[in-house]
Amino acid sequence: MKQPVKWYTGWLIVIVSALITCLSVGLRFATGPFFKPMLADFHFTREELSLVISLSLLLYGFGMPLAGTLVDRFGTRPVLLMGAAMVTASMIWTAYSETSIQFLLSFGILAAFGLAFTSQVALTPIVSRWFTRRRGLALTILISGAMAGIGIMTPLSTWLIQMMGWRNCLLLLAAVFFAFIVPAAMFVLRDDVPAAWRVYEPPAKSISDKKTAPDTTERWTRALGTASFWQLSFGLFACGFSMNLLGSHGVPMLTDHGFGEMEASTGIGLIGLVAIGSSALIGIVSDHMPRKNLLAIIYFVRGIGFFALVSVSSTAGLYWLAVVGGLVWAGSTSMSSAILGDLYGIRWVGTLYGLAYIFHQIGAAMAAYLGGWGYETFHTHGVAFGAAGVLLLLASLVSYALPDSNRAMFSASAVRKTPR
Repeated sequence: MKQPVKWYTGWLIVIVSALITCLSVGLRFATGPFFKPMLADFHFTREELSLVISLSLLLYGFGMPLAGTLVDRFGTRPVLLMGAAMVTASMIWTAYSETSIQFLLSFGILAAFGLAFTSQVALTPIVSRWFTRRRGLALTILISGAMAGIGIMTPLSTWLIQMMGWRNCLLLLAAVFFAFIVPAAMFVLRDDVPAAWRVYEPPAKSISDKKTAPDTTERWTRALGTASFWQLSFGLFACGFSMNLLGSHGVPMLTDHGFGEMEASTGIGLIGLVAIGSSALIGIVSDHMPRKNLLAIIYFVRGIGFFALVSVSSTAGLYWLAVVGGLVWAGSTSMSSAILGDLYGIRWVGTLYGLAYIFHQIGAAMAAYLGGWGYETFHTHGVAFGAAGVLLLLASLVSYALPDSNRAMFSASAVRKTPR
């Protein structure tokens, strides 16, 4: 008699992790709707506010490897709880800030570390532990939470700001953040995977299964001596530059070009909404084709999209471009983390992904500042958005040049080190 198929708990882990990522990344990405209200309230120039956002994104990046290391050492639960407390406190503090110093400390510094501790970097290790054969799909579903955050939080924040003001909006979001993440961390997420439950993990004939070993690298420092780690880091740099340029300056850029606030927010949000569906497709495809090739395609199409976005002039054109962009918006970070697992093993994936993600946030910080400085200096958004397009096209080439397997990577590294 055929045994009934049991529900694999790993899927619940992925879904809850994706929802946490939705809230965390959504808050990080929804800076655009808050930009002009904060600009008026604190009497900043665009360059000054961009500098605070840039610092926050940079500290967010440096918080990533710290979060990854703490998760590898102490587990997911304590890191998430600490992050939830920091984010909640920072949002309440920001809402009641009256001076630029208070705003810098709360929004620029405390929120940065709190959001890093509740980001996908803190959740990637737990998802990687629960999945082996379907890791590409599972990690892409995790990142789809980030896409949902972009798609939901941007227009939602704009609507809430119009209804109740940006300060009350922050207080409401702080309550939702705390009320969801704390129970999820306490009662749902668990790092240990009972061996008996592994039999219920859905099978997949992944082409990468024959090329990877689960614990290839004994020391994470070994990865820093390979070209592949730096290639992936450059791709994440371009990803962070483009994503956070759109998050910080996408709505202001579109309103400067004549679009309404809700129209602009809906256009940016549509990218994330489309990406929710496309992320599942990307995850399925990634388990059946070389992930480096898929990563290269994602960066290439996204790069072309940035050149088009800065010149779009009609609502229909904006929404059409958002749909196309949404198809490739998801997947770059999940593919990068999956490739790290393929090449170096899952033992240090939290640490390595956190280190690589520093470059994502260095790019994000540069983009946040360049967006404000470029507009005030040259009176155009073309400088920053054009730079994003160029970086993404270069990232496409670099990603395509990644090795096909860990064996090829370490063999190439050994050849380079062999004296002639």
